[in-house]
Amino acid sequence: MDRKDNFINIKHLYNRGGFGIAYSDLHKLSRKSIEKVVNELLEIPKESADLATVDPDEVRRQMQRQSELGAKKELTEAEKNERQEITRIQNEQSRKLNLDWMQRLIGTEQPLLEKMTLFWHGHFACRSNNPMFAQQLNNIQRKYALGSFKTLLVEVSKSPAMLQYLNNQQNRKGRPNENFARELMELFTIGRGNYTEKDVKESARAFTGWTYNKEGAFEFKKALHDDQIKVFFGNTGNFDGEAIIDQILDKPATSVFICTKLYQFFVNETPNEAHIKELSNYFYRQKYNISDLMRKMFSSAWFYDKENIGTKIKSPVEFLVGLSREFHVTYNKPQVLIQLQSNLGQYLFNPPNVAGWPGGKNWIDSSSLMLRMKIPSLVLNDGLIDFSGKADPEDEAVIAQGKKSNIKPIKSAIDAKADWPKFLEGLPKKISPVELATFLLQPAVSAKVTGMIQNNLSLKNTAIEITSMPEYQLC
Repeated sequence: MDRKDNFINIKHLYNRGGFGIAYSDLHKLSRKSIEKVVNELLEIPKESADLATVDPDEVRRQMQRQSELGAKKELTEAEKNERQEITRIQNEQSRKLNLDWMQRLIGTEQPLLEKMTLFWHGHFACRSNNPMFAQQLNNIQRKYALGSFKTLLVEVSKSPAMLQYLNNQQNRKGRPNENFARELMELFTIGRGNYTEKDVKESARAFTGWTYNKEGAFEFKKALHDDQIKVFFGNTGNFDGEAIIDQILDKPATSVFICTKLYQFFVNETPNEAHIKELSNYFYRQKYNISDLMRKMFSSAWFYDKENIGTKIKSPVEFLVGLSREFHVTYNKPQVLIQLQSNLGQYLFNPPNVAGWPGGKNWIDSSSLMLRMKIPSLVLNDGLIDFSGKADPEDEAVIAQGKKSNIKPIKSAIDAKADWPKFLEGLPKKISPVELATFLLQPAVSAKVTGMIQNNLSLKNTAIEITSMPEYQLC
């Protein structure tokens, strides 16, 4: 492979396996083989740093006080205010958690690890009003993001955030709650059509007693567990939750389901059955080792086929993070990132439902596309932005019922600073506007784009113009 093709392929690899790549890094890596670059991308330190935004001890104190107030029949005015203050503090902590992860995504030197964490964040979609629970789940997804899928699945299933969100806290002997058991199979592992309603009911019995304690840690309560014989996937035994997970993973259909979602996230929204079969057979043989699977995917010749380059719509987070990394953007008021996420339709830690964000073409509508095309010039030139785009799903429900929404458009200063000297210094000295476009855009540069920029004198203005094009929304 000549260096030009290698340049294109490595750029594609870092756009999909990360959030883009600096020109200077791309220039160096293009001298190496794809195999070596893939291996380097997959090199993850044994211990990755957890997000530590939320102080668990502080949250536990808040939980204890909430429990005490909730046990009272009547509250004084002071106690009502105290309860509201705890809620306010927790909401503020949740926003801070969101921003800390966004800043990590923007600044990470482990792009694949964070990209995989983002994938699992959408796959195991979960909302929690408790910021400690949300942080725990995010750190679980990061810790096992490239490890064993079985371990990841078990740990996610035991997390207080998921147990609370899918009502397993109410799942007990004699009164099984099927919510978690159903979503475990439908959305997290094997997919519809591969289990029966009886399998849901029997597996719900197996997960009775899976709960968490007041410290926010998993706890198996034997007294609440149904220890009678169950029949699952035609097998009979006194199964507990982990035995159910083992049987789900024994089914090759689970490998197909997971590989299909990974393929759609990293390769192409349109599944290719032959490629997915190749991946899923390998994933199953490797006992669900995620790193092995990703190495296989990124090393496959078809990953670099033309139909897979520049054809995937960036998610809002991929778009914001990629732009910020590309131009070394500093946000003096980071909370603007929350407004941008919300208006673009991907607010981290707040998926629309347990199925996660739909993705693909669902990311784009007339209002969000116009906002996306405005953002680069506003971020890179520090402008004012009118926030009146997508509502939160809960707010959309209010609007659908004909009720008045409290949401009002807000004008806000982006208050961001791009490091233009650092960006420009990383480019070749005599790079042309068209060459810059070829680097910044994943789709092939069209004659129309060439005609618009070829006589530009300023690389800075050219970069802003290119990133404001619809083509920049693709990776």
